[in-house]
Amino acid sequence: KYKATGLSKGLTYQASTELAWYHDGTSYNARMTLSAFLVGSFVWSSVGQVNAQGLAPTRFAEKKRSEVAAHFEPDKGQISFSANTPAVPWAQGSQDRVSVFLQLGGMLAGNPAAFPVGSSISMLTVGPRDADNWTFVVESEDQLSLPFGDLATLKLSRKPRREYDQKVEIWYAPALGYLPVRNKITQSNGDFVDQQLSSLTRP
Repeated sequence: KYKATGLSKGLTYQASTELAWYHDGTSYNARMTLSAFLVGSFVWSSVGQVNAQGLAPTRFAEKKRSEVAAHFEPDKGQISFSANTPAVPWAQGSQDRVSVFLQLGGMLAGNPAAFPVGSSISMLTVGPRDADNWTFVVESEDQLSLPFGDLATLKLSRKPRREYDQKVEIWYAPALGYLPVRNKITQSNGDFVDQQLSSLTRP
């Protein structure tokens, strides 16, 4: 669970968010929910397989008032969208906007020495209507004071490349298996959501 603060259309808000994350070694299910007064409820979900490269999504969905989804179809070599936007080519290692947080953490946990400060990681990242290549830079080692407590973290950042790109900042905690303990997503217009870990429950 995370304590979130944000800015949307000039309004500052506080929200409760939750990341539910499960896998059994062959398949996974991840769901991020956010609910806030005046802003509403949002759900992002990702399901797929676990293979030698990590997570292999099969479906990503974003639900606000209605749901839109992306379908990963490696047998057809494409990723298709329910919103009737054009399909895009599928690529090995493709992620979505939920699984990317967990895939990066898994890569860091699997071989921390391979990702020193200054290194970068790129992967095709799929949203509900399109896909883009996201490059994350391993930016710094930060000590954070979170609602959960004080944690040593490794910060990764995705810098905007184009005018309307999101800025994505993620802090991973080695002591918690490189779980994302803080993430901040900033839109091009200045709107943002900043989620900070408040509690952790293991099944």
